[in-house]
Amino acid sequence: MATSSFVKPLIPLLILLSNCRPLLIRGVVQMSHEKRLIRDLIGNYTLRGKMGRPVQEQNDTITIYYGMSLIQILDLDERNQVLSTNVWATYHWKDMYLAWNESEYGNISTVRVKNEDIWKPDIKLYNYADERLEEKRDALCVLSSDGSVVWIPQAVFKSSCSIDIRHFPFDEQTCELKFGSWTYDGSKLDLQFRYKEVAGFEMTDYIKSNEWDIVESNARRNVLYYECCPEPYVDLIFKLVMRRKVAFYNYILILPCVLLSSLTLVLFWLPPESPAKMQLGMNIFVAFFVLLLLLAESTPPAASSIPLIGAYYCLNMILITLSTLLSVVIVNLYFHGPGTRVPRFFKRLMLDFFARVFCMRNTLMDKKERQERRNSLMMSRAPPSGEGGNGGGGNGGRPGGGTTTTASYTKNNKDKRHVEFKYDRVGVFELQPEENWRPMSNGLGSDTDLSERIVTLPSQYNQLESEVREIRRHLRHLVDKNAEKANKEYLAREWKLVALVLDRLFFFLYLLALLVSAFTLFETTVFQSGRNKEGEDSS
Repeated sequence: MATSSFVKPLIPLLILLSNCRPLLIRGVVQMSHEKRLIRDLIGNYTLRGKMGRPVQEQNDTITIYYGMSLIQILDLDERNQVLSTNVWATYHWKDMYLAWNESEYGNISTVRVKNEDIWKPDIKLYNYADERLEEKRDALCVLSSDGSVVWIPQAVFKSSCSIDIRHFPFDEQTCELKFGSWTYDGSKLDLQFRYKEVAGFEMTDYIKSNEWDIVESNARRNVLYYECCPEPYVDLIFKLVMRRKVAFYNYILILPCVLLSSLTLVLFWLPPESPAKMQLGMNIFVAFFVLLLLLAESTPPAASSIPLIGAYYCLNMILITLSTLLSVVIVNLYFHGPGTRVPRFFKRLMLDFFARVFCMRNTLMDKKERQERRNSLMMSRAPPSGEGGNGGGGNGGRPGGGTTTTASYTKNNKDKRHVEFKYDRVGVFELQPEENWRPMSNGLGSDTDLSERIVTLPSQYNQLESEVREIRRHLRHLVDKNAEKANKEYLAREWKLVALVLDRLFFFLYLLALLVSAFTLFETTVFQSGRNKEGEDSS
C-alpha cells in the first residue's frame, strides 16, 4: 500500500516521458549533414583555439589572396581630404583545420559559418581616416572541403587622400588605398592579389558617380625591407584616378565669373558725368566677393596651392578696384575745369596719338580751331599801343595786326575837324591820344600829311572824346570777359577730351588684361589636364 501510494503521483510524469522519447530519438536521427558538419568543424576549431595562424609548422607561410570590388564613390571631401568608397573586400586563404571528407557528410562541398568563429587575417587599411571603430559589416565565411575560406564583407572605407586643387574645377585627383597585415611580416603572411586578371579595382558592379569620372584604376604590390628587420613587409596599394565633372561648376562658378568680367567693360563706356560709373564698379566687386566665398566653401582651406580660378577671381577683383580708381581719375579730369592747362606732352600724347589710334579724332577739335583760339587769346591779352599810325605793316603796335581808319566830325557845318580812330581785329575802336590829333588833308588817310598837320580840337569835342573813351572802356571790358570765358571753355574742353581718350585707353588695357588672364587660366587647366591624360595613356 505504501509503495502504490508513492508511485501514483509519478504516473503522469512517466506517461509524459514515454510520449517524448520518440521525439528525442527522431530529432537526433533527423539532424542534417550540414548542421553536423558545422558542429564538428566549429567544435574541433574551438578546442584547437582561434588564435594563431592555421599552419602546420611555425615557419610556414600562409598566403592571403586579397581583392576589392568598387561599388560606389560616396564622397571626396576636399576640405578634409578624405575619400569615402563603398567596396566589397574579398579574402581568400586556406585553413588546414577546416577541411573535411565530403563522403562523411553527405558529399557537402561548402558550408557557411560566422566569421568570428574562425581565424581571420588582420588586413588593415593603412591610410585610414575614419572615426568609426569598425569599417566592415558582418558577413558569413564560405568554407570548402579542401580547407579554402572565402570571406567577402561589405565595407565603407574612408581613406586619406592628398588633394591638389590647383586646376579646380578641371582637376584630376589621385587617391590610393594601402592594405597590409598589421602584425605579420611577409615571411609569416604573404599577401597576393585575388583577381590577377584585373589590374586594380573590380568594376563589374560599379555605380557611376555624379561628380567624378574614373580615368584609371590600377594596383601594385610592394615588398619593403627595413634596416631594423630582415623580414619583408608586404602591402597592396589600390590606385584610383578620378576626373571631376565640370558641368555643374560651369554654371555656378565659371559662367558668372565671365559675365561679371565682361560687365566690368561697361564701366569704361559710361559717361563720366553719370553717377552709375562708380556704383557699378562697387556692385561688381561685391558680386566677385560672393563668388570667392562660394569657391572657398568647396576647396580645402589649408591647401598647399590655391586654385587658378581663385587667382582669376582675385585678379578680377584687383582689376575692378583699379578700374574704379581709374574712373575716379577720369571723373576728376573730366570736371577739372580751366584752373590749369593740360601739360603739352600729355595733351599731344592723348589728343594727337591715342585719339588717332582709337579713331576719336572726329570728336575732338581740329588743330586750326585750336590755333585760332590761341591767337585770339594772345591778341586779347596784349597791351594797347600808343604809337601813331599803322607802321610796321599797319598793325598799330598790337599783335595780330589792325587797321587805321580816319573819320571827320562836323559841327554846324562850319568848323570841320578830323579825328583819327583806330579799329583793331577784335572789334574795339581806340581813340588816339589828344596830343596826336592831326587835321585831315584833302587826301584822307595819308600818314605823311597827318604827321605834319597837328591841330587841337576845340573844347566842343571834349564831351565827344569822353563818351568815346567810355564806350571804348566798356567794349574793352566786354571783349576781355568774352575772351577769358572762351579761354576757360577751351581749357575745360581740353581736359574733358583728355579724360575721354584716357577712358578709352583704360578700356582697351582692361580688355587685354581680361583676355590674357582668361586664356592663361583655361590654357593652364584644360590643356594641362589633356597633357596629363596623354602621359597616362603613353605610360
